[in-house]
Amino acid sequence: MTDTELVTLVLIVIGLAGIAVPVMPGSLVVNLGLLVYAIDSGTTRGWVILGIGVTLSLAAEVAKFLLPGRRMKQAGVPNKTLLVGALLGIGGFFVVPVIGLFIGFVLGVYLAERIRLGSHQAAWPSTKHALKAVLWSMVIEFTAGLLAALVWVVGVFVIP
Repeated sequence: MTDTELVTLVLIVIGLAGIAVPVMPGSLVVNLGLLVYAIDSGTTRGWVILGIGVTLSLAAEVAKFLLPGRRMKQAGVPNKTLLVGALLGIGGFFVVPVIGLFIGFVLGVYLAERIRLGSHQAAWPSTKHALKAVLWSMVIEFTAGLLAALVWVVGVFVIP
C-alpha cells in the first residue's frame, strides 16, 4: 500500500465515522480522500473512482431530503412544522456544529407540534417521525459512503 492509498483509506474511514457520529461532513471527507487518490494517481481509473464517489454522494443528498420528507408528510406532519424544524435545525447547526442540525430539527418539530396540538402525547408521534427521518438520512448517507469506499477498494486493489 502506497502512502497515498494509506492517506485515502484514513480519510475514508474518518469520513465514514463522521457520518455515523455526525461531528463533521462525512461524505465530504470521503470524497476528499478519493480526490487525493485521483490527483496523486493521475490515472483515468482514479478520476472515474472519484466521479462515481461524488455521484453516489450527490444521489444520497437528494435521497436524504426526498425520502424521509415524503414519509413525514405521509404521517401527517404539516409543512409548517417541517419549516420550523428546518429553521431550528439551521440555528442548531451554528450552536452545536453539525450534530446541532439534527437536534434542532427534531426539537423544532416537537415544539411546533406541541404548540399546534397542545400536548406532549399529541406532539410525540410527529417527533418520532422526525427522529426516524434523521436516522434514515444518516443510513442513506452512510450507505453511499460505504459504496464509495467499496468502489475505491475494488478499483485500486481488486481490478488490476
